[in-house]
Amino acid sequence: MGARELGILSILVVMAVVFSASVITGGEATAVRGSRHGNAYATMMYMGTPRDYEFYVATRVMLRSLAGFAVDADLVVIASFDVPLRWVHAMENEDGARVVRVENLDNPYKNQQNFDKRFKLTMNKLYAWSLVEYERVVMLDADNLFLRKTDELFQCGQFCAVFINPCIFHTGLFVLEPSMKVFKDMLHELETGRKNPDGADQGFIGSYFPDLLDQPMFHPPQNGTTLEGAYRLPLGYQMDASYYYLKLRWSVPCGPNSVITFPGAAWLKPWYWWSWPVLPLGIQWHEQRRQTLGYGAEMPIVLIQSIFFLGIIALTRVARPSLSKLCYRRADKNISFILTGLKILAIWSILAAYIIPFFLIPHTVHPLLGWTLYLLGSFALSSIAVNAFLLPILPVLVPWLGIFGVLLVMACPWYPNGVVRALAVFGYAFCCAPVVWASLVKVTSCLQVSLEKENFLPRMVESAPTPGLNKLC
Repeated sequence: MGARELGILSILVVMAVVFSASVITGGEATAVRGSRHGNAYATMMYMGTPRDYEFYVATRVMLRSLAGFAVDADLVVIASFDVPLRWVHAMENEDGARVVRVENLDNPYKNQQNFDKRFKLTMNKLYAWSLVEYERVVMLDADNLFLRKTDELFQCGQFCAVFINPCIFHTGLFVLEPSMKVFKDMLHELETGRKNPDGADQGFIGSYFPDLLDQPMFHPPQNGTTLEGAYRLPLGYQMDASYYYLKLRWSVPCGPNSVITFPGAAWLKPWYWWSWPVLPLGIQWHEQRRQTLGYGAEMPIVLIQSIFFLGIIALTRVARPSLSKLCYRRADKNISFILTGLKILAIWSILAAYIIPFFLIPHTVHPLLGWTLYLLGSFALSSIAVNAFLLPILPVLVPWLGIFGVLLVMACPWYPNGVVRALAVFGYAFCCAPVVWASLVKVTSCLQVSLEKENFLPRMVESAPTPGLNKLC
């Protein structure tokens, strides 16, 4: 790669970083804690998972989005005592939340056969019933994306939830009437081992309110009164993102389209940069973050990594090895063994170039910036293999071009529905497969020629000639 190409790549990175700094870093205004209200939106936070920071960011974005809708309720975070104080202070002083510190509730189902360890502390959600200073509480998971104000939920009864599954209501959003009597009874049921199919809050609360499916649908009274009893919430109060991916549009006639939830795989939550354009709604979550919390925490790391990757590209070009030719007999077993090891090293270095950037880039950056940084990082690390083993750059970068192409295919906004989009992605992959295979064959053959012509071995042969080797050419 010449100076011209390096200059063009540098300009693209600078443009991406400047764009991100100017467009993405919004939402630095400090929220002021408002006066106490009769109702509350609550969520919980605890430590002990590999994704604690990501959920902390998601919680703050949700709190700020609710504040942006000027909800007539307090914002409450039920945080365990092991949550860092700096996080607590940020949520209190910057997001306007009231943080309630609690002890982690022991999960008696943790030794259950089908238990998922990431749900070990989700029983902390039961603390919502202890917030008796409020008339009603809307309990939320951090992966909810609010599209509009939903204060009418406080008119619902003692317990209300959405049935995403036809037979099982979802505990990512539900309305409750706080009660110490109910809270203590729930703790007693935990101790006695109430049946819990999944060992998490979902199974326990579903078991505690087994008759909700038979209850009437909630329709907020026009006079503003609060209902009594239990109700099913319309699906529009917690729209499963998977409904959108089928048709690439919302078609939820039941209730107002108010809240989107992302109950899928843990590594495809909307705040991860790689989730878009795999999951198109991820960009909508990041737009909400851009308008509220911003990306100031990640930008210094992004700038450092951009400079680091550009430095690798420049250094590998300048330090391109000028290796002495070495002639040897192919029958030499020691040399053949070493060259085979070098081939394996070269192939693994190319694979690592496409894997390592995923672990270096901050997980919660904006997807446009994350994918730009990934492509830059994989290009930079690939250039190490290209220049170290004197390989042709185009075959090595075929996967890079393929990844860039599949991003364009997935991000195309003109698909009529999700089925056509999926078929387009599979068709693209089918067409690319032979090209990728041809590039692998090309890299392997070029690597063989390069190793046969160039001296990748220590030059000790000059001082101690080895049988089977001829003189240096």
